Amino acid sequence: MTASIVADAEEWVKSELAGQDGSHDWWHIARVRATALSLAREESLPESSMLTVELAALLHDVRDWKYSGDANAGAEAVSSWLEDHGHPADDIRSIVKIISNMGFKDELSSSSAPAEITPEFKVVQDADRLDAIGALGIARTFCYGGARGDPMHVPGVEPRRGLTKEQYVASSTGGRVCTVVNHFHEKLLRLKGMMKSESGRRRAEGRHEFMLMYLEQFHGEWDGDR
Repeated sequence: MTASIVADAEEWVKSELAGQDGSHDWWHIARVRATALSLAREESLPESSMLTVELAALLHDVRDWKYSGDANAGAEAVSSWLEDHGHPADDIRSIVKIISNMGFKDELSSSSAPAEITPEFKVVQDADRLDAIGALGIARTFCYGGARGDPMHVPGVEPRRGLTKEQYVASSTGGRVCTVVNHFHEKLLRLKGMMKSESGRRRAEGRHEFMLMYLEQFHGEWDGDR
């Protein structure tokens, strides 16, 4: 059962994400899966949790709202797919809770009820966020910005402070000038402080420092000082 549903999930996700830009492609999923399982082992999660962690990591970007335009599309598709594959109802609920609440936008709304922070949630969310920072995060951010047609940097267009969920969603779907460099300040540099597991926090330190060094070099080169 375990091997079969994981293999089926891999094939489904590859099909769902086919043609998507490199910031949210199959290889992003593969990295998040590997990191989530590694964090789960570091956090001493029981073996009984590993399938939940693996499936949530594999399925977390199916019909993502940034691409589908529907905040509920992913959870509905994943729930239906797992039910069709005879997965236990309790674990379906656990997986859907993880993928429905792990996004950055879901922590920007003061009116939203906090997600249930289970050990499985912690490692899957942290794995996804680790892939958003550091060297890979830089590459993915420019890849996503390029796919959207966003400029790298526009002097005078400042990053927004105190970003709300509504502002973040609006900027992700168009409607304002968004720059790749501002995305670092509006989201990526905040992720280190939003890690949930001890292992995730440790790994985030080095990746965060790498982004700071990169931005210093970027602005120096942009200004002609380096």
